[in-house]
Amino acid sequence: MSSFVGVLVSDPWLQSQFTQVELRGLKSKFLSVRDKPGKVTLGDLPAVMVKLKAVSEMLTQDEVKDILSESSSDIDQEIDFESFLRAYLNLQGRATAKMGDSKTSSSFLKATTTTLRHTISEPEKSSYVAHINSYLGKDPFLKKYLPLDPSTNVLFDLAKDGVLLCKLINVAVPGTIDERAINTKQVLNPWERNENHTLCLNSAKAIGCTVVNIGTQDLVEARPHLVLGLISQIIKIQLLADLNLKKTPQLVELVEDSKDVEELMGLSPEKVLLKWMNFHLKKAGYKKQVTNFSSDLKDGEAYAHLLNALAPEHGTTTTLDAKDPTERANLILEQAEKLDCRRYVTSKDIVEGSPNLNLVFVAQIFQHRNGLSVDNSKLSFSEMMTDDAQTSKEERCFRLWINSLGIDTYVNNVFEDVRTGWVLLEVLDKMFPGSVNWKHATKPPIKMPFRKVENCNQVISIGKELNFSLVNVAGNDIVQGNKKLILAFLWQLMRFTMLQLLKNLRSHSQGKEITDADILNWANDKVKKSGRTSLMESFKDKSLSTGVFFLQLLSAVEPRVVNWSLVTKGETDEDKKLNATYIISVARKLGCSIFLLPEDIMEVNQKMILILTASIMYWSLQRNVAESDSTPTEEATSRESGDISNFSIDDAAASPQFSNEQNSSELENKGSLSRAEKD
Repeated sequence: MSSFVGVLVSDPWLQSQFTQVELRGLKSKFLSVRDKPGKVTLGDLPAVMVKLKAVSEMLTQDEVKDILSESSSDIDQEIDFESFLRAYLNLQGRATAKMGDSKTSSSFLKATTTTLRHTISEPEKSSYVAHINSYLGKDPFLKKYLPLDPSTNVLFDLAKDGVLLCKLINVAVPGTIDERAINTKQVLNPWERNENHTLCLNSAKAIGCTVVNIGTQDLVEARPHLVLGLISQIIKIQLLADLNLKKTPQLVELVEDSKDVEELMGLSPEKVLLKWMNFHLKKAGYKKQVTNFSSDLKDGEAYAHLLNALAPEHGTTTTLDAKDPTERANLILEQAEKLDCRRYVTSKDIVEGSPNLNLVFVAQIFQHRNGLSVDNSKLSFSEMMTDDAQTSKEERCFRLWINSLGIDTYVNNVFEDVRTGWVLLEVLDKMFPGSVNWKHATKPPIKMPFRKVENCNQVISIGKELNFSLVNVAGNDIVQGNKKLILAFLWQLMRFTMLQLLKNLRSHSQGKEITDADILNWANDKVKKSGRTSLMESFKDKSLSTGVFFLQLLSAVEPRVVNWSLVTKGETDEDKKLNATYIISVARKLGCSIFLLPEDIMEVNQKMILILTASIMYWSLQRNVAESDSTPTEEATSRESGDISNFSIDDAAASPQFSNEQNSSELENKGSLSRAEKD
């Protein structure tokens, strides 16, 4: 990792068109052709290009061949890597043109930066700089650099060492990163800088950011559109954090009955915010429906009615009487300032309909004055929907894991979003390409219930082919939202994928199946060889609650990653939590993509302990493969990002004969669950 310099291209413009993650993937595809006898020729490219997602979705292999032949009719012409990249850009552009601009997403969390779009919004940059100045201005390390000047690019220079981004994640979701794990020296070496960015990206995924198109080298280079895109996601997660029933049970006032509460739980934070806004606008007599944070807000009328409804003590008719949109926008901001809600937008941003800035502006208004009352009769609805602590933690873990995979659908609530079966089919296709028969699948919104059952039946069928334990389980169980069965299925899927990743490191397993016992033995052997005496009897060994074993394991795979002066003996609950939070941050800093909480270690959650150990094992073995291979592989070249999901597309392609006899017993014992409980 310390010697990693990225995939370099001689043409600066061509280099700028790709992230390092994309370059590494494309380099791997190019090398896979070159490994065949002879050189890479123009005739070799169609078969390779049609497998790349940006091309395959819109162009057939014959169409790719025709487009490539436009530049040369000589199929034996030798192609170097830069020519390969130019050909890919040409095909990507043609595919985009064919597709048009219809594939857009309303969710900011899915608005990942794509190649060929490198412009940044100066108003957004200024707004986010103001946010950083406000929330991090007193930070002991950053205060000497703040406040930042939004008219310059100093933000991107400051982001290069990773400290700012890590600190911003902790502002958004406090406690995500143990700040003791952040390298905060005045001058960082390449290793330390890379560690900070690896910690940042893995922690960003752990709070719900989509970072599949960003690698640590991109952050080291501080590529503005990628840095600003990541900052945008982090800030919005912070501002939308309260838009759920758990944090704000008063939101139940927006619905009429328990069925509507279930629907509310499945909405994205943006849609909940729109629902909240329209709720107050309707009460205020506003006749229009606000459906977006852009064109529907340009004239300022919705803002004027909303602020009058939420803060009648500052209410005025002057705003609505204003004829000029800019004048009205200025009056809106004056009114918002009285509520201390003016931070994110200017009058120009409102008039021009900036979707991101309007979104955070409305979110800030919600935080300061949501205008909701406590209706005890309706609060009982939300109480009925409250999960127990363990169920909530598992739902969170699987939700974040699914979203980290980069599938098209963003999951807001696992139990609601998987009921159509579509999300699970997307995950299965991502993990095991070709496993899903898309001709027999129906994409949401789905009006006919039997189509949902068909989707879920296919999910169960694929699970059985993978030897998941699915005794007496049918697709309808998922459609009906049986939480125990959904969690059990997802656990088997996560565990199976992790074991396949380990199996496919052939230098270790020689193609043999990897079992839980192999992982346990590997961890104990690593710790023993490092000269330590700790031992893990099983994944539910209560002695693991101190955290000492995992810190010794992390130190064994990378001696300098643990600062032992920060480690406690774990004798009290407070000391155990200190160790647990440190373990998670150190593992992410090393390169492990994990989604557990400190409580999972303290309480010795068997499932999460297994995944944590397997993730550390995978990182260690995968690094050994990268260092021993003379020919760069996709595993080796992708190592720097530390993202296990990056490898799953090719590495986790599963054989239906995979032995999965140790899967969780929830599904094996499904027959003992009463139908009343399931329904």
